[in-house]
Amino acid sequence: MGTIAFFKMHGLGNDFVVLDSRRTPIAIDEAAARALADRHTGIGCDQLIVIEPPRLPQAHVFMRIFNPDGSEAEACGNASRCVAALIGEESGADRVRLETLAGLLDAEMLSDGRVAVDMGPARTDWRDIPLARTMDTLAVDVAAGPLAGPVCTNIGNPHATFFVADADSVDLATLGPVLEHDALFPERANIGVATVRSRERIRLRVWERGAGITRACGSGACAALVAAHRRGLTGRRATVMLDGGDLDIRWRDDLHVVMTGPATLAFKGSFDAALIGR
Repeated sequence: MGTIAFFKMHGLGNDFVVLDSRRTPIAIDEAAARALADRHTGIGCDQLIVIEPPRLPQAHVFMRIFNPDGSEAEACGNASRCVAALIGEESGADRVRLETLAGLLDAEMLSDGRVAVDMGPARTDWRDIPLARTMDTLAVDVAAGPLAGPVCTNIGNPHATFFVADADSVDLATLGPVLEHDALFPERANIGVATVRSRERIRLRVWERGAGITRACGSGACAALVAAHRRGLTGRRATVMLDGGDLDIRWRDDLHVVMTGPATLAFKGSFDAALIGR
């Protein structure tokens, strides 16, 4: 059957297997995504990323995102930086436009080696999250254990951010899946627990929809900053401190959220196509 090349990349420890399907198409379904993401019998990753030819002429590539459970995600901030870094190195361009299920994302390669991605506008209407019924997204009526009343935000995908006194003490492994699958979230939700350390610093942990707890969640960091500012807890820019490191998040006046952080190539490799039944 032959072999298929891949890149192993990460953004602050949020790790990805990246496949380039532009020249030689690679058909990926739920079973194939689960097989590659498995850390015991596959390569292992928080998300599988497939780079495809763009649908829109203004984009460099289309980025498809699969969770470890085989479901597709609309957006992934850390993966966006990684793919932008790959395409930027390949093309020599300082600016790269990615097409995703959530829309077009503009990325800029910075002189310090970091990548800044415009994640698009933060959406805060209950229909946009989406929620199952009319509700004020600044204090949503959902709870589990000590977590209650989150701020909900759509950053290309749905997030519920709970503000707590100590994010590190929350049993997110238990409460995360309960809240992810709550009936209020018809498309499920990413669950964040955040502690505001100052008006410029937020501590955040995230249970990612379809993936579980990850070392960093870029869209979750964006949602946390938007939620904190809406609550009057921070300004429009802050450092979000994740298990894997820090992201700089800025909510611009035009409502677009810009996320800046590193993108790291860990290694390149190849796998037997039989792993995904090809």
